Amino acid sequence: MADAERLTLALVGYGYWGPNLLRNFMEFSECRVKYVCDRSPIQLEKAALKYPHLLLTQSFDEVTDDDEVDAVVIATPISTHHALAKKALLRGKHVFVEKPLAADSASAEELVGLAEMQNLILMVGHTFKYNPPVIKIKELIDTGELGDIYYISSSRVNLGLHQPDVSVIWDLAPHDLSMLFYWLNEEPLQVHAFGRGCLRPDKPDVVFINLAFESGAVAELQLSWLSPVKLRRTVIVGSKKMLIYDDTESVEKVKLFDHGVNLVEQGSFGAMADINYFVEPSSFGEFQLSYRCGDIISPHLDNYEPLQALAKHLVECILDGRRPKTDGLDGLRVVRALERAESSLMCNGNFVENERWRTRLSG
Repeated sequence: MADAERLTLALVGYGYWGPNLLRNFMEFSECRVKYVCDRSPIQLEKAALKYPHLLLTQSFDEVTDDDEVDAVVIATPISTHHALAKKALLRGKHVFVEKPLAADSASAEELVGLAEMQNLILMVGHTFKYNPPVIKIKELIDTGELGDIYYISSSRVNLGLHQPDVSVIWDLAPHDLSMLFYWLNEEPLQVHAFGRGCLRPDKPDVVFINLAFESGAVAELQLSWLSPVKLRRTVIVGSKKMLIYDDTESVEKVKLFDHGVNLVEQGSFGAMADINYFVEPSSFGEFQLSYRCGDIISPHLDNYEPLQALAKHLVECILDGRRPKTDGLDGLRVVRALERAESSLMCNGNFVENERWRTRLSG
């Protein structure tokens, strides 16, 4: 490390997301940003207006050849992630890559292996894993508050932004897949996807993904660039309680419902005098269903910017030699699921499964 006191960074890609990353890294005294690299002179001019003291370059080699640069932050199109990250790792630089890690699982696996071999940090920008509501939901699941997870349903739709080089799967699904794997601590056994390209037949802009997990949980993702409203809504149903997470809400993003359905033996209803229980009249067999409608609470959530927490985590992991929460393996899991969803979509909605993915996550 060129400066024992501070980490020296270079940002590659000053397009849609790059300015947000740069803003956060500029706030930390533990690091300094030396370069902004972009192929577009127009984007570099924008960076120069806001940060005139930074070095600007169109040459990625100039960045990776600089011995002062400890880490490279990559916020470029998906198709470039593998080549840029690989070159940076081979030059001895720690690497942060915006999601998804790569455009296919083989490329992602190569980056993970290369980072391990070089003893370097490889971190992926799954920002939602640093989001207070997402962390709170993880706590509720792990403590058993929701019981066994029955199913998760998520809607991530809006009008635009259409991406020219990828389908809606690779653009929107990384968010929900990273959260699903974080919450459930497992990868899917089966992935099924169907949809269509409404505006361009070769680029699906509306897709529905179904996933099945070894634990018994199932999940459904609705993804679209064609919606009259913006929705960022997730419903989680457990054996004890239910939950709604709405990221578009300014307050009360998470609501916990003490609602549920119990299978009760006949003759045991006398103990259920609580007015929160509604017993459905029935004459079938030995069992009946009781519907519980209890309290609805909104748990306290920490208040901080997830992207700032992510950026700080990267700096701390490099300086302290710690493994990132969203490391290369985390990115690889998401890429594998994206690849399988895309494969299912191209195979007219057939389920895609493979024994190699029947693995429990380490945390």
